[in-house]
Amino acid sequence: MAHRYTSDLTRDDVTPKQLYLNRRQIMMGGTALMGAGLGAGKARAEDAWDLTLTSYEDVTSYNNFYEFGTDKSDPARNAHMMTTDPWEIVIDGMVDNPGTYSLAEIVEGQTIEERIYRLRCVERWSMVIPWQGFEFADLLERVGVQEGARYVAFETLARPEEMPGLRVPIIDWPYKEGLRLDEAMHPLTILATGLYDEPMPNQNGAPIRLVVPWKYGYKSIKSIVRITLTDEQPPTAWNTYAPNEYGFYSNVNPNRSHPRWSQEFERRVGGGLFARNIETLMFNGYEEEVAHMYEGMDLIEFH
Repeated sequence: MAHRYTSDLTRDDVTPKQLYLNRRQIMMGGTALMGAGLGAGKARAEDAWDLTLTSYEDVTSYNNFYEFGTDKSDPARNAHMMTTDPWEIVIDGMVDNPGTYSLAEIVEGQTIEERIYRLRCVERWSMVIPWQGFEFADLLERVGVQEGARYVAFETLARPEEMPGLRVPIIDWPYKEGLRLDEAMHPLTILATGLYDEPMPNQNGAPIRLVVPWKYGYKSIKSIVRITLTDEQPPTAWNTYAPNEYGFYSNVNPNRSHPRWSQEFERRVGGGLFARNIETLMFNGYEEEVAHMYEGMDLIEFH
């Protein structure tokens, strides 16, 4: 079923939310509705493949963006303070054309397309989001990756006067993330500039963010201001903060429990009575596309 997650997937390929809910109601009946209300109880294997879109309202109001606060509603409440125009990204390190690029220069010549991806948070909640963006590999090819580069490091904006969460030393600000070069160059890895055919909301990482759908959500760094090519594995925020809990790779893996909870199941955000626990898929359902990059690795140890 891997073809359901490649770049040609559009909203025409997924079930409209109301039609999906009506169909489920007919199939499940009143008894099942009671069960859903009592405990989102039993996961069903087919539910893990459900691509019903998470509503725009849920996507933009239920977020982790600790620069604006630790509550899920804080980003939507506070992110309006962030200035996103003008916006510049420093691209440096092992590249042929280092420099400070405006957002317009970054996006210039790129074909913006829709990618519908599952998003799986390490906290066990998940969404299905229609992103608009372009393959990150296209940008890397434009700036020229030098021989010997093995990793890509990223950095998020850190502007305390606009980001109240920075006043609390939750992690060592600014937020940092990183990928191995082959992960960054993979066709599924995109730089997203919007969602639901709208410009990227501030709370979701405006004006440009990374999306790596087979990894836990915190790897998809928001509001990027620096991209660095390097030959050494870069430090990343949560791995530095708690290496026993958050690995550098952070691939979605139902077989490796977080030290404080199992990762076998997830809760799909939204849906009222139909909100439910479902099985988590290896690599978030993108196993056929990405598993070859980790051949020979112990995915429990190298989490």
